Amino acid sequence: MAMKAGAGSRDLIPALLRDQVFRRYWGASTVSMFGDQVSSVAVPLTAVLVLHAVSYQMGVLTALEWLPSLLFALHAGAWVDRRGKRRSAMILADLGRAVAFATIPLCYKLHVLTFAQMCIVTFAAGALSVLFTVSDGTLFMSIVQPDKYVDGQSLLYGSRALSLLGGPSVGGLLVQALTAPVAVLVDALSFLGSAAQLGSIRPVEPPADKQDGVTAGMRFIAGSPIVRASLTGVAVVNFFNVMFQALFMLYAVRMLGLTPGLLGGVLGAASVGGILGSVLCKRLTSRHGAGLVYVASCFVFTLPRALVPLAPPGHRTLILLMLFTSCFWSGFGVMVLDISSAAIFGVLIPGVLRSRVAGAFQAINYGTRPAGALLGGMLGEMLGVRHTLWIAVIGGVAGSLLLLPSPLSGFRMPASET
Repeated sequence: MAMKAGAGSRDLIPALLRDQVFRRYWGASTVSMFGDQVSSVAVPLTAVLVLHAVSYQMGVLTALEWLPSLLFALHAGAWVDRRGKRRSAMILADLGRAVAFATIPLCYKLHVLTFAQMCIVTFAAGALSVLFTVSDGTLFMSIVQPDKYVDGQSLLYGSRALSLLGGPSVGGLLVQALTAPVAVLVDALSFLGSAAQLGSIRPVEPPADKQDGVTAGMRFIAGSPIVRASLTGVAVVNFFNVMFQALFMLYAVRMLGLTPGLLGGVLGAASVGGILGSVLCKRLTSRHGAGLVYVASCFVFTLPRALVPLAPPGHRTLILLMLFTSCFWSGFGVMVLDISSAAIFGVLIPGVLRSRVAGAFQAINYGTRPAGALLGGMLGEMLGVRHTLWIAVIGGVAGSLLLLPSPLSGFRMPASET
């Protein structure tokens, strides 16, 4: 009986997590994502509560997080493919981000923290994140078999959903208990944990491609109707999404009167939807096709954002209900979107080009975000934060509409995926 019970317990563990290499890779991602969610609350709240940032400064800070994608992603992808050592590049990026974020609590304790330093740290961490991201997709494909792409992405994004549940809530509580700059230290430590786990695996990666192909990724995207359509739609969605994000916390704290603890709880609601999305994504893509699910999830991501500017100031219970609902459905939509897109690109993009395509995709997709953040900050000053949030919501839905006539909605994963 004991043997049967043990076997039954083992069957409850997803097959990929029984593989030591994938488990450590997944562990590195999970630890890092949790820290990121803490800092997603702690860093902007440091600017708002400690440095008393205003709308345009929040726009600048958000823009600097994404500007490195526009400046460096193409060349980073080409460099990684030529060099071939993706895991080492990811470890380097983790260690660099740990050092960068650790300077915030250090300078705060020394009473020398400034907005200029926050900008420098944000830009440096963004640049290192570019290096990490263009390497990560290829490392994932080196570890996971093609017929397990959706399963692997579901596990990774399931961790992301769990980090969304705990990270913002913990971040809000840490900010309230320890101050925002000290809470940033959690993210610095998480990067060290990620680097340690990545350092313990040695997967066989695709060989280095010595050809100088900085534009090879862009040419591949231009020649693939599905990848090209995806990039067009999500670049617009993300332009307006970052405009929304740049002002959301400012609006929630100053206009709607949420405390950091309540704000963390509201943001954590996105993870509940995200967890549900990670569980249901495989079933949805099998039944309706990954492409159609991708397109539909863009609308589920963008439409619920309208509940935020609709929330009536002064009605605390109704505000919380509307913001929780908005975060829940947006969290569900973005989770399904991320899982389905990663699986689709895993099938369509050749291994030797993956980092360059990722760099090209990121240069445009993430490269639009600084402009969105800066425009959001300026419009927030000119038109008011609430009106700017409405513009961001409408623009995000318009980006989703661009995907409807594309061939993306008809794409299905190979039969072995389902």
